[in-house]
Amino acid sequence: MSEKNQERKRAARERLQQQRESDKAREKRRRVLIVSAAVVGVLGLAAVVGVIAANAGKAGKKDSGSDAGPLLAPAGVQGKDQLAIPVGANDAPSTLTVWEDFRCPACASFENALRDTIHELERTGQVKIEYHLATIIDGNMGGSGSLHAANAAACAQDVGKFVPYHDVLYQNQPPETDDAFADNSRLIELAGKVDGLVTPEFRSCVEEGKHNAWVAKSNAAFRSGGFRGTPTVLLNGESVFPQKGSERITVPNFKKWVAEANKGKKPGTQRPTPSPGGSASS
Repeated sequence: MSEKNQERKRAARERLQQQRESDKAREKRRRVLIVSAAVVGVLGLAAVVGVIAANAGKAGKKDSGSDAGPLLAPAGVQGKDQLAIPVGANDAPSTLTVWEDFRCPACASFENALRDTIHELERTGQVKIEYHLATIIDGNMGGSGSLHAANAAACAQDVGKFVPYHDVLYQNQPPETDDAFADNSRLIELAGKVDGLVTPEFRSCVEEGKHNAWVAKSNAAFRSGGFRGTPTVLLNGESVFPQKGSERITVPNFKKWVAEANKGKKPGTQRPTPSPGGSASS
């Protein structure tokens, strides 16, 4: 092989190597941009999904659980019509109101992004959370997974284990079109991830749909409340999802908003202990 041919082949190999390096660099930049956009924008995208879901749910479909028998509220509920599941100190300086649907992908995006931050702020007495449950995905997609999961979460509230079970449900949420949460055995299986939750009483509560009528009442309140979608997240009555004013919701921004709201105020310390067993509500 002539020296000239060797040189040409060597140059070709170098060009090929340079092209490969260039392609790798371009792909790396693309992935960084995608990840960055996901971290900053996933909550905004989730909000759009939630709005679409809520708008679709206004088609006049019958609320799930409307014929669910006597209205039994879970233990410790508060607020108007006893529809809020409270978490945290009653005297916390700020209140975070959250309307959610366990089948809602946007809700899972919100929870998975902000969960640790919300838990930290609640533990340190900075915020009290009031959870409200809705079933709009059942109305939009068909099925009963939203209703059954909400009832199971209410059953967990009866024994003071709402928060860990709530988190487990979102960490194991099926695809929106998969009505896996309609299967009570799946809900009980997931409850096994929460220490001490699976008892004969809990099983009976889930399988009998003890709180179905209460869930239906909560969903009716959501439907008539003029909310745009799930999740609806309010800090002291002001919407913070997907943004507050001109600022998008992120972990740093959310912490900043709470700090601003709590400026000069003492953390809360008064934590109620729900008594086991559901209470009747009219």
